[in-house]
Amino acid sequence: MYSNIIQAPSFYKVGLYIRLSESDEDKAYESESESIINQRNLLLDYVKSCGFTLVKEYVDDGFTGTNFDRPAFQEMIKDIESGLINCVITKDLSRLGRDYIQCGYYVEQYFPQNKIRYISILDQVDTFLETANNDIAPFKALFNDMTSKDTSKKIRSILKNKKEQGKFIGSKPCYGYMRDTLDKGHLIPDPEVAPIVKKIFNMAYSGIGVSDIVGYLNDNHILSPSMYKNTKSSSRQKVNVWTISSVNKLLKNRMYTGDMVQNVQTKLSYKSQKKIALEKEFWIIVEDTHEPLVSKVIFDAIQNAPSRTRVTHCNREKRLLENLLVCKECGNSLSVLYRKNKNYKDGKYWSVNCNKYARDPRRHLCYPHFFPYDKLEEKIMEAIKNTCQKYLNSLNIKELSEKVISSRLTTKNEKLKEREKLVQEIEELKRKLDSLYDDKFSGIISVESYTRLSSQTEKQISALNLRVYEIDNEDKQIKEDAKEIIKYEDQIKSLLNLDNPNRELIKTLVKEIYIDKDKNIEIKYRFKVLDDIKINYEEIKTKIER
Repeated sequence: MYSNIIQAPSFYKVGLYIRLSESDEDKAYESESESIINQRNLLLDYVKSCGFTLVKEYVDDGFTGTNFDRPAFQEMIKDIESGLINCVITKDLSRLGRDYIQCGYYVEQYFPQNKIRYISILDQVDTFLETANNDIAPFKALFNDMTSKDTSKKIRSILKNKKEQGKFIGSKPCYGYMRDTLDKGHLIPDPEVAPIVKKIFNMAYSGIGVSDIVGYLNDNHILSPSMYKNTKSSSRQKVNVWTISSVNKLLKNRMYTGDMVQNVQTKLSYKSQKKIALEKEFWIIVEDTHEPLVSKVIFDAIQNAPSRTRVTHCNREKRLLENLLVCKECGNSLSVLYRKNKNYKDGKYWSVNCNKYARDPRRHLCYPHFFPYDKLEEKIMEAIKNTCQKYLNSLNIKELSEKVISSRLTTKNEKLKEREKLVQEIEELKRKLDSLYDDKFSGIISVESYTRLSSQTEKQISALNLRVYEIDNEDKQIKEDAKEIIKYEDQIKSLLNLDNPNRELIKTLVKEIYIDKDKNIEIKYRFKVLDDIKINYEEIKTKIER
């Protein structure tokens, strides 16, 4: 990945980073999970064998790897920036993270910029060494990312099935309901606040305005939904208060009619916690799944009142290169806009322009970058395909795989030698135990001395047996890794041939595409093995016109 001068082992002040996938959160252990313990033992043994200086340990137990907003990880970043540590070690790349773009940023940019040595033990990645494993590391990170996406799809499919059965799968039921203790997917009225919900609907049905309902609730010190659930609807709401918004939200909630309404919103992606509203056609509604707090007749009458309107949002599908195009002059994004024009086929076309310039052209805040999008995308994709094909032609994946497998076998042989030595030491200690017992039996040493010495010896034997067990497990891992390397050959080829490009794939390959006022285009890649390229939009137009 990059070269650095290797210092003496004691120079490296190590931070061990350990992460347990959130999918294992529900596993019960007396203290920390076994997975955390296994990671720690592996990392501690490695640090000891290398002679590094261990400074601190960072553990995120039960946190997803699809984003880096984890407490221990952020603490580690602060310690890096304060100079506390200069080396980060993880069990493998997936422990660092499963978001390919972010993981690549830390390994390829952040760590080297901060002179941090990064080591992934099982992947045999060491950013201060020039090895074949470093070359394949970006692809491993990408496959880790794709694994997370596949897992997310499976979980969503399971949850969707439960929604379609009318089972409640949210974190907390809406105000007025609670989970049935006999069936967590079934809702029952909450005896404390269900009467309040009924009161609000009755007041609205009788013609009382929302502002008057809000006044009644606040004057009678009735707990608002956010206060009752012990949550805050916003950072500003620090006192118990009903608002017009909270009452309107309650009055529009069809759940109170006994119908289960879910899939109203969804996460932006498996990597993001941000949620977006879905069109009503995507909602999953199952009628009469729980006891209603208001009749459907009254609910419909309230919805059809003249003052009540509904707002829906429509999100168009993004174009292939959208959000990757950047203005060279001002650094703002180049917007991709849909336009109508009778001179174009079907009377519509897509265009590109600097959004800073377009906001106020008369002030000349930047330069216009206005031109049709479709032909631009076609030629940029052609340039990206040519770059990837050039790299594939020069990359001997078979040779790379053989080097990695050879490295694994070398490691295996070293471990076998270590194991033989450990077994010999264990046998020697067992003979020592037998000798101690004979000395005690003959009265050469006291019972107290025998107990103390035998206890120490047994602890040594136990520690050595543990190491033998770890070596046996590492041997299994080496065999599995050798099989995986062979799979990567086809995966890397299919990844870079770009026969069926999509936005996710392009974003994993391309970092940014800069376009200046003279329509010079520069494509910057995330992979360092792919050379950045420059083309000109005027040349593209000329080639197309011919």
